[in-house]
Amino acid sequence: MGLLEDLKERIVIADGAMGTLLYSHGADRCFEELNLSKPDDIIHIHEAYMAAGAEVIQTNTYGANYIKLARYGLEDEVKTINRAAVKLAKQAAANHAYVLGTIGGLRSINKSSLTIEEIKRTFREQLYVLLHEDIDGLLLETYYDLEELKTVLTIARKETDKPIIAHVTLHDVGVLQDGTPLADAIVQLEQLGADVVGLNCHLGPYHMIRSLEEVPLPTTAFLSAYPNASLPDYRDGRLVYETNAAYFEETALSFREQGVRLIGGCCGTTPKHIEAIARALKDRTPIHEKTVKPRRTVVSIQEVEQENEPPLQEIVRKRHSVIVELDPPKKLGITKFLEGAKALKEVNIDALTLADNSLATPRISNMALGTIVKQQLGVRPLIHITCRDRNLIGLQSHLMGLHTLGITDVLAVTGDPSKIGDFPGATSVYDLSSFDLIQLIRQFNEGLSYSGKPLGQKTNFSIAAAFNPNVRHLDKAVERLEKKIRCGADYFISQPLYSEQQIEEVYEATKHLEAPIYIGIMPLTSARNADFLHHEVPGITLSEKIRSRMASCANNPIQSAREGIAIAKSLIDAAFDLFNGIYLITPFLRYEMTVELAHYIHEKEQAAQEREVLHG
Repeated sequence: MGLLEDLKERIVIADGAMGTLLYSHGADRCFEELNLSKPDDIIHIHEAYMAAGAEVIQTNTYGANYIKLARYGLEDEVKTINRAAVKLAKQAAANHAYVLGTIGGLRSINKSSLTIEEIKRTFREQLYVLLHEDIDGLLLETYYDLEELKTVLTIARKETDKPIIAHVTLHDVGVLQDGTPLADAIVQLEQLGADVVGLNCHLGPYHMIRSLEEVPLPTTAFLSAYPNASLPDYRDGRLVYETNAAYFEETALSFREQGVRLIGGCCGTTPKHIEAIARALKDRTPIHEKTVKPRRTVVSIQEVEQENEPPLQEIVRKRHSVIVELDPPKKLGITKFLEGAKALKEVNIDALTLADNSLATPRISNMALGTIVKQQLGVRPLIHITCRDRNLIGLQSHLMGLHTLGITDVLAVTGDPSKIGDFPGATSVYDLSSFDLIQLIRQFNEGLSYSGKPLGQKTNFSIAAAFNPNVRHLDKAVERLEKKIRCGADYFISQPLYSEQQIEEVYEATKHLEAPIYIGIMPLTSARNADFLHHEVPGITLSEKIRSRMASCANNPIQSAREGIAIAKSLIDAAFDLFNGIYLITPFLRYEMTVELAHYIHEKEQAAQEREVLHG
């Protein structure tokens, strides 16, 4: 029996990430060179995945090509490193697992950085070494650029009749970076001779499953999936993946339902994740028919003013205050966004907060949209500023621009690492931390630039800072708030909370602070939305009770939205007497949900005022 024969009959389990384990053990140099200098470590990782249930392992050769090895001065070691990798994998496999020779993609966001001819030369050198070592098949993985993958697949198919697995990597659900729908790309790869086609890297299980929902079962090839563990968090200069293995056990069944026959893991996965997949799919036969979801469609376009008020930190000290986040669109056209902003103005929100490319996904400039809503709708914009996208020069220029436009409300945040967004190859700048950025803005308010030079005028920024209470040690999070206050923060905006008890705990932990806090409330839209937030978004945790409530109406979108609003209202009830500030986060531009919640808060405020008068 060979790999393809096995895939005809059953679901086959592959291994998980090699680099993640090496990174966690302190490796901070070329991972592929470790085939030579740390062979035992590589063998032990292979063995750990096999012990967890992997029937297919891949050689530690993802970046073992001339171009990537040249970054470490190892460009002349391509043959030596690839040969060693196959030898180690075969030694670990001991004829109990298939060994795939892995070749990773070279192009990411900058297509012009490498020509097709350079890619061909580099690919052929690595390919010939791997084939000469008699691997059981080829794994072409992490190809963002379809042209590149089709080019190398064509070369490989001419050179070997061994099984070839061809994996694309997506920035967004269901579509490649050049706009090709995933379903179309899979057909093209199948026609070029790929035996197994699918996805790896960048996406966690949630988005990868959603992508596969739009993909029919291939005619002759088999489907595969190697999801990331989750979205990574950025902590102390390191990327951290947090998804637990139990979540992989749950989602493995969903991958089966989408027709996946070869399943493993990518960044952040460990033997525990593979063990969970193997446990979930033990004795499960592959499906032979599936219902394919229609492909997603897009929306349309248009455009449309505000005045000076006291700073938000003064408003929220005197009365209940509602601010609402409405994300700038990912595509050109702002009709729906402006409809939402107008509807929110009509329920008397105090500010519209605009994220700065949240989750590292490019959106229409929040400074541009802030100017439009201020001038045309009279809505007060609160502009988020991340440290991720601009170096120190860019940040200072950006702040000067906001001041010149008359926008004075800002939120200083670190920003999600670019690795989790649409362009993981983009540079995350991080010249400053959020603490540094707060200090910079305060210095602007004193009329000084970062270098200490006079700006010619003093700015008048009201400085908000972020607060993540969804952590194990709340006291540590509060210490960060105290440090941010010392840096110059005027008030705080929290990540969404999903527990009445947690809201009370946050109040007790922060009631000594002089700076007010806007408590984040984000209505859930579905059970899948709840699971995604809980498992894959850093800094958000949902209780079992809330996830169960959403799961109870999983098949009814209208009831799901009503349940999400009901949960949000109960959270508002818990927060109302403890915090004057409520920060509503609009999910997926569904502004009707935050309009209803803002109206609910104002009704509570009015009722409270009437009670005060009665008991005057």
